[in-house]
Amino acid sequence: MSRESTLPKAFVQTLRERFADRFQTGAAICAQHGSTTTWIENQPPDGVVFAENTAEVADIVGLCGEAGVPVIPFGAGSSLEGQLNAPRGGISVDLTRMDRILAVNAEDMDCVIQPGVTRSRLNDYLRDTGLFFPLDPGADATLGGMAATRASGTTAVLYGTMKDAVLSLEAVMPDGRVIRTGHRARKSAAGYDLTRLLVGSEGTLGIITELTVRLRGIPEAVSAARCSFPTVEDASNAVISGLQFGLPFARIELLDATTVKAVNAHSQLNLPETPLLLAEFHGTPDTVAELSVRFGDIAREHGATALDWTTDPQERTRLWKARHDLFWAVLGLRPGAKGISTDVCVPISRLAECIGAAAEKAQSLRLLAPIAGHVGDGNFHNLIVLDPENPAERAAAKSYIGWLNELALSMEGTCTGEHGVGQGKRSYMEREMGPALDVMAAIKAAIDPKNIMNPGKILPERFEAQS
Repeated sequence: MSRESTLPKAFVQTLRERFADRFQTGAAICAQHGSTTTWIENQPPDGVVFAENTAEVADIVGLCGEAGVPVIPFGAGSSLEGQLNAPRGGISVDLTRMDRILAVNAEDMDCVIQPGVTRSRLNDYLRDTGLFFPLDPGADATLGGMAATRASGTTAVLYGTMKDAVLSLEAVMPDGRVIRTGHRARKSAAGYDLTRLLVGSEGTLGIITELTVRLRGIPEAVSAARCSFPTVEDASNAVISGLQFGLPFARIELLDATTVKAVNAHSQLNLPETPLLLAEFHGTPDTVAELSVRFGDIAREHGATALDWTTDPQERTRLWKARHDLFWAVLGLRPGAKGISTDVCVPISRLAECIGAAAEKAQSLRLLAPIAGHVGDGNFHNLIVLDPENPAERAAAKSYIGWLNELALSMEGTCTGEHGVGQGKRSYMEREMGPALDVMAAIKAAIDPKNIMNPGKILPERFEAQS
């Protein structure tokens, strides 16, 4: 049975007439547009439409609204919590062909782009302007996808997250209307902040079709460091001390000993296989030199060894590439296994305690769950390596993730610092949001009364039953 046979025949005919071979229903391409980088079961859409402009997205959404067919936006396919799955079937709107850089306003330090533009491509395009887009989630995600999930990454400690980077956006709403949430002014007090409402909504309120994002000046000098510590707690406390001292880290990443071992093997490095911090400062040559010395003093007070600084671009690139290749490096610890990536975020003062407890819990469950984190903002990740066909291992992993989410919430943290909610974290939203969840549901119901926009995500199942 073809995927399209589950859709209304007149609806399918209209899509074929309007989009020809840009409407696809093959099993392989539908599966590709389901959840591709997560442990959650793949739930493919019934069809995929490759949109090329805002008018086409509005056309697709309008048709889906009339037919009561779910709509799921698709960017690079790198989300981790099942945001791309289609639990009720429907149409995946692939935005990768909407990849034009529409305007660069160098004097105002902003640019206007379509949602399919990737982070690396934008920075390549900007290089000669002396500007760059600083957010770096690791994966070469699309900016539309990054906005939809309120992404951040290694540089969030200095440059913030996507909620700070997006000045305004254009979006197609569930009824097919196209709205613009603001303009290029650096700030506004005009009405509700619809930009931030849509940033992080994971496609449940509308589909982002254009973004105006802030840019930054490429720093004159960049200094990167690595230093090893006896324990994760020592490394975490060094970060806390540095932040309390007011050091403006551009990046500050923690890798536990198991992760360092994996990185050494995968990236052919020779780092001491103990907990490791990777730090980076941006500024003038004098500034980064001074900050490097200050952090070195703080790190040594907390037992740091093998402290090594570099301003060499190739060496910095090598270190950060090793960090960004962590997923594949950790999988190499157990060839043939799969990885479940999860994240939480806690107040900085609870970071060392939370990471220590997470490591102990994984050990008690006999799970291989190396830790790495954007510790400058209290966010860390576990990559649980397991055989997904082993029921005992799968049950242990689910138990661990649930326990970790509850631990973070008990420390006044959040169940997700940057992966988003999707399907994987939605069962924890009651605990995290409390009565505010009813307000979120009311907003969803008012904007999307037919519940066609990426259903089955963010809000718990009880709200789905009410729609």
